[in-house]
Amino acid sequence: MNFAKAATEKVQDTPLKTVQIDGSVLLRIVKHCKECVPNLVTGQLLGLDIGSTLEVTSCFPFMSRNTEDEEQDEEEAANYQLEVMRCLREVNVDNNTVGWYQSTYLGSFQTVELIETFLTYQENIKRCVCIIYDPLRSAQGALSLRAIRLTEKFMDLYRDTDFTAERVLEKGLSWGDIFQEIPVTISNSALVSALMGQLAPEAPATQADYDRVGLSADGLLEKNMEFLTECMDDLQMEQQRLAFHQRNLARQQVQQAQWIQKRRAENLTRRSAGQEPLPEEEPGNPLFKSLPEPSRLDTFLICNQVNNYCSQINQFSTQALTRLYLMDGIQKDTPSP
Repeated sequence: MNFAKAATEKVQDTPLKTVQIDGSVLLRIVKHCKECVPNLVTGQLLGLDIGSTLEVTSCFPFMSRNTEDEEQDEEEAANYQLEVMRCLREVNVDNNTVGWYQSTYLGSFQTVELIETFLTYQENIKRCVCIIYDPLRSAQGALSLRAIRLTEKFMDLYRDTDFTAERVLEKGLSWGDIFQEIPVTISNSALVSALMGQLAPEAPATQADYDRVGLSADGLLEKNMEFLTECMDDLQMEQQRLAFHQRNLARQQVQQAQWIQKRRAENLTRRSAGQEPLPEEEPGNPLFKSLPEPSRLDTFLICNQVNNYCSQINQFSTQALTRLYLMDGIQKDTPSP
């Protein structure tokens, strides 16, 4: 019996339930993303895949593009990644790739490029994840960090390159079945936890606590509303494109029926004259050429993004109203001089 093969199969069959990220790795991700704002950055995640937990124990940033030659940039980036991983292996640091991280701007990450990157990674790494960090939302006093991966149902359909309405209904796929969010836990060693306890400020409140009670949330709400409006415009354009395809399909069916009716009348005349009837359908006729159905992937991604913006608007509005009611109660309870 091959125990290594059996262990590998067992790990792959175990569903991924938690992404455990080391505290120092999280600090490096936050530092890299904040230093490059407003530019979006990415980096590699390294760690171990143990049972139902994916442990992220190290990371390093990817190179930024310096030239206009894409092939040269890709070659330099690949050599850079191999060199970094070789150096990490020499100092006995985990160098197993478990995914990548990237920064985002108010949750605008659900794109076709992200899906293509996932498929590229999952050719060799079955249980890779992408950690999304939003520096703008984190600046409001709450850490905005999430780990996502593609669902198996969506990947099976996407590999077929036939993302039509018929295939979507056959697979029972909805717009909410594209991404799967994995819970994230942050772990620190006992020594690090002891050091953080020593460095903890004696003040009862920190700057992060003051940021949470800030009354100004107009900027984030305005940006979310702006992005939501753009998504609704994109969704309307996708609906118009699908409606245009339906009109062309209906027009083609009417023309096909007219052509067949005309051919049947012609065959009646030929039979009465003792001639062989002509076929009612000709494969070379442009009228019988099937019209390609537009993909529904863009519509699904836009619906996901709309849902994300609506959730953020709901969250920001709830927090803003809560803070306003809190401050109103404090002012009422405070005695006037």
